[in-house]
Amino acid sequence: MNTPEILAPAGAPESLTAALQCGADAVYAGGKQFSARHSIENFDQAQLEQAVQLCHLYGAKFYLTLNTMVFNAEFDALEETIRHAVHCGVDAFLVQDLGVLDLIRTIAPHTPIHASTQMMIHTPEGTRWAKSHGISRVVVSRELSRQEIRAICQCGVEVEQFVHGALCMRVSGQCGLSAVIGSRSANRGRCAQACRLPFSASGNASYCALSLKDLCLVPYVQQIAADGVASLKIEGRCKRTEYVAAAVTALVQARNGQEPDLETLRAVFSRSGFTDGYYTGKRQHMFGVHQKEDVLHAKDVLSGLAHSYQKPHGIIPLTMHVTVQSNQPARLSVTDPDGSAVTITGEMPQPAKTRPTDPQQLERQLGKLGGTIYTLDQLTTDCDGVSMLPASALNAMRRDCVTQIDRLRIKRNTPKYTLMAAPPLLEKAVSKPDPPTFRLRLSAWNHNAEALLSDPAAEALLLPVSAAASVPESVRDSIYLTLPRFCADEALLQRALQEARTFGFLHLVCENVAHCKLGADNHFTLHGGMGLNAENSRCLHALRDEGLRDTLLSPELTLAQTKHCTGLPIGLLVYGNQPVMTMRNCPIREEIDCSSCRHILRNRTGRAFPVYCDPMAGVTTMYNAVPTWIADKLDQLDHAAFWLLDLTICTDPINVFRAFQQRAKSQATFTRGLFFRGVEKLQKIRRNSYVHIHTAAAPKRKAALAGDKKQRRL
Repeated sequence: MNTPEILAPAGAPESLTAALQCGADAVYAGGKQFSARHSIENFDQAQLEQAVQLCHLYGAKFYLTLNTMVFNAEFDALEETIRHAVHCGVDAFLVQDLGVLDLIRTIAPHTPIHASTQMMIHTPEGTRWAKSHGISRVVVSRELSRQEIRAICQCGVEVEQFVHGALCMRVSGQCGLSAVIGSRSANRGRCAQACRLPFSASGNASYCALSLKDLCLVPYVQQIAADGVASLKIEGRCKRTEYVAAAVTALVQARNGQEPDLETLRAVFSRSGFTDGYYTGKRQHMFGVHQKEDVLHAKDVLSGLAHSYQKPHGIIPLTMHVTVQSNQPARLSVTDPDGSAVTITGEMPQPAKTRPTDPQQLERQLGKLGGTIYTLDQLTTDCDGVSMLPASALNAMRRDCVTQIDRLRIKRNTPKYTLMAAPPLLEKAVSKPDPPTFRLRLSAWNHNAEALLSDPAAEALLLPVSAAASVPESVRDSIYLTLPRFCADEALLQRALQEARTFGFLHLVCENVAHCKLGADNHFTLHGGMGLNAENSRCLHALRDEGLRDTLLSPELTLAQTKHCTGLPIGLLVYGNQPVMTMRNCPIREEIDCSSCRHILRNRTGRAFPVYCDPMAGVTTMYNAVPTWIADKLDQLDHAAFWLLDLTICTDPINVFRAFQQRAKSQATFTRGLFFRGVEKLQKIRRNSYVHIHTAAAPKRKAALAGDKKQRRL
């Protein structure tokens, strides 16, 4: 049967050591930049080199996380990071950004690349896309069932599955909540975990509707292995070292067919217990928070767990052969399980005056391997019975052998990859309309859709593929069909696209990499949506190579940053309640049942976040509490090829469109999004204030205006 690796998190050097001591086969960790866990210690360049060597000494692998979105200005630093990591001998890179993927493929073409869960690969077509782009492993979305993961395992790519640790409410890579409420982007490793704070559909001020229990699939390890999963991944780079030790230990026990220690695992950290809801398909009772009782349980197990990793103990068995014969130097040969072997020549034995060196003494001296990762498994001797070798000489030979076997093991387990020069991007002339065109997004074909599309200023109308059959034939060439960001039923999408082509639809908006393949296979003209998280020119060039005609840029970019994204015509979101969470488990249904749903979640300040379900995809989307409004500043965004008005939940779409054509100021509460404040230069936020908003009726505040001007200069 397949024996999957146990992959542990390492947020700091101590956690890495604990993972290795407890039996992890691989660890994943981040550097000081480009890691999805920016707030933890991570590894600087010197620490990274030491960490990689330590892993290879143990015979384990080291995967470096480069799984954030990257801005244009950071690519020189990114290239330096990649080159240093390849020099250190990392075993693979973990990536999300298509631009990062392209750069690694360019300068280190043979280095293994793993698709991070933030790349949102959750279907066979997405997996086949990854395989065709040289990705050797995909980290599948945490929201998948056993049957869905098993289908992905048949696609010829290694599958890495989260089996223990925190579950985020949103689909990985598709969360904008932290960014819009506090300028801290989850896609940049700076998530503020606002979802763990109170949100409620019923008005319960203490209810946490967006907080899930931690995942625990340790009891299912044997069947996960039988399904073909290559790697069992533990979440938790932000967790304490004892947590890493407990999780690795439990997984080692389960993989070996032993009863795992789930009590210790739960005691060290849980949120009101564990859940297996997505994996089993039983999604009830998945919600929970970290309570006082959970903290108290941890105190009873922490000290015991610390003893399991604080001092190195022998986990690598060695075979030794020693020769002590008169008239020839002593010899010690050592071999490890992988076949690495060294032989040391020591001192000349002396004639024994009282007691000659015997096998018992040799075993006693050579077995003193405390403080190393080795243990003496088998010793053979060749003693003449009349010669004596001092204990100091035996100790010196043993130490020399350990040092040399260390070097051999590190060398043997360290991969060597060729580094190439990074040629500049081949820019192509990008034509764009002047002024930019308007694209309008709605949730269905209705009288509003018909009126909007009849306006000459509207280039296209974006509609979900589920609405295709209701669109009149005469306007179908002006309709851009959209697919759900997340939909595990890929056969359903395939049928919908094939039917849409027979209806005469020509355009498709892609929200993930699987859509690019599905759309190309069905001969659509492809456009990029928000789900692709396009934030840099290298990503845009990669999307152009995928056949995309244009793409919407990530709303996390500042206005200045959008002007430097080249390689493909770009679009900007200028109106709409930005989707901030895509979820496979509806929080409202859990709290108050669908029959009482008012499509609203309120946070602890009382601000209302709209929530709507997509029956076709089986997902729920939460939107920002207020819409983005840039109508009166469109002259600053004229470098775009198109402006997107997301009218999905707008109550008066026709008047909003007219206001944008007239460059009008908003008459209601709104936000400028992140165009002027971004996600890096954090502004001071009032306590209990979540969303940066503008209220049209309020008097102008000099301080706020000064802050806006300062941000524009930045």
